[in-house]
Amino acid sequence: MNDFTKTGQTRRGFLKGAGVTAGSAAMLAGLNESAQAQSSEPVVIGCAAPLTGIVAADGIEFRNGAEMAVDEINALGGILGRPVELVSVDTESKGDDVVIQAAQRMIDRDNASLIVAGYNLETGTALHDVVADAGILAMHANTVAVHEETVKSDPDRYWGTFMYDPPETMYGAGFLKFLKDLEDSGQFSRPNDKIAIVTGPGTYSINIANALNEGAAAYGYDVSLFETVKVPVTEWGPTLAKLRADPPAVIAVTHFYTQDQAQFMNQFMTDPTNSLVYLQYGASLAAFRDIAGDNSVGCIYATVIGALQDEIGSAFSEAYTGRFGATASPNSGGQTYLAVHAYALAAALAGGPSGPYEEDQNRKVADRLRSLIYRGPMGTMRIKPETQSAYSYPTETNDPSLGMPHIFSQIHDKTKEGVLIAPSPYQKGEFRMPPWMKA
Repeated sequence: MNDFTKTGQTRRGFLKGAGVTAGSAAMLAGLNESAQAQSSEPVVIGCAAPLTGIVAADGIEFRNGAEMAVDEINALGGILGRPVELVSVDTESKGDDVVIQAAQRMIDRDNASLIVAGYNLETGTALHDVVADAGILAMHANTVAVHEETVKSDPDRYWGTFMYDPPETMYGAGFLKFLKDLEDSGQFSRPNDKIAIVTGPGTYSINIANALNEGAAAYGYDVSLFETVKVPVTEWGPTLAKLRADPPAVIAVTHFYTQDQAQFMNQFMTDPTNSLVYLQYGASLAAFRDIAGDNSVGCIYATVIGALQDEIGSAFSEAYTGRFGATASPNSGGQTYLAVHAYALAAALAGGPSGPYEEDQNRKVADRLRSLIYRGPMGTMRIKPETQSAYSYPTETNDPSLGMPHIFSQIHDKTKEGVLIAPSPYQKGEFRMPPWMKA
């Protein structure tokens, strides 16, 4: 831990520079200064992350983000004086069984009060029954509507499971509105009225693809191709042949694996069509630019939870890459980072967290989390009580201080993160016509 006395730097000043908002740092510090420790036992946070396998690039960042948040919280005095300890278990990029086993292990072996996750390759509800039976909380960013349906089906049982970002259904309408805004502002003129949609077999990708398919006509688009690919995809030739035979104005790839998207661009650029290319989420990772290189420039990607490029988001990103390396991805690490900080505040406001099978106190923590408005590097997390998921801006609220922004970025330089180009007021640059497209 840093020696703030020797450096002359205050804890609060250090944490503000590291990306913690001044308000949240002050609140947690104030709570810690005015309260005595409940006990000397650590508060254990368990991180269930895919540290190996096909989405390990994200999983490692999820663990890193949680680790960074825990260190910052401990520098402020922990949660009401109790130190916070992070344990992690590899979910191996696998499904529900492995995620359930990982969570159960951290509950039974490590006495975890919270299970935190980014996303895992599961149905979206693997954690719900595990933590309900244990009487603790879980916070995940699986970005799936099935979470909302599950919570609404039995709110008294699933009181403790939160999705701290909006569901994937926001992507379809959000992308079509983004295209309309580009056209209305004169930044993009579609060469024709066709949109091609390429999805993977997972529910997340299919739901986004279906939302695009269903909403396209309202925005004047005809769906010229709707294709589901087998994953992982190393050879995009058959799909590209169809796109080249009937070139669309827009290609939307909702299959989100970073390596597969990079191979798509490498193979697309051997004979590109006059099409805008949108890549769902995966292009936000540094690994995409590493693999695609020059072929990444011009691509558009989006996420309903990503690091902003404002004062708070940029400070976090600088601290994050300073700690984990220039190729680390704040867009991923920032997710669990935000969740752990929000949990710490909610737990402190509730009088402290409890361990497994101590449901009464943990319900109080959940109540505080439901009412919390937390502004972090990803924007504002505000929970919808009926679904225990985050409000989306601008789709569900027109107030940027009350919803998590659905952000669109475009890669302008292969050596740098994409430039945030929407929505207002968060944009930091302008849309550029991709280098392969005709003006």
